[in-house]
Amino acid sequence: VQLVESGGGLVQPGGSLTLSCEASGSIYSINGMGWYRQAPGKERELVAIRTSGGSSDYGDSVKGRFTISRVNAQNTVYLQMNSLKPEDTAVYYCNARGYDSSWKVYDSWGQGTQVTVSS
Repeated sequence: VQLVESGGGLVQPGGSLTLSCEASGSIYSINGMGWYRQAPGKERELVAIRTSGGSSDYGDSVKGRFTISRVNAQNTVYLQMNSLKPEDTAVYYCNARGYDSSWKVYDSWGQGTQVTVSS
């Protein structure tokens, strides 16, 4: 299963940005799809994830500012990021987990997209 991310870039503090990620390949199911991020010198952390059932989970630092949405029919997940802060600067990685068409479990990662929040 391959993931292609888009939407990263440079934004001023307080601004907004939307990331998107599309999954493709031999997909039978996507049980969870979401975003993680990694800043220089820090561990990768959860940003937001959305299950196929519609529930969402967010990292504490982004609650109330970021919103994850998913279009199941398009195997696509979006991350709307508002009120961005310099500490949101990181490489954002898309992640998807589920079963492929051979009923094998997959845990796939995108290549990452840079988000920089700076004036």
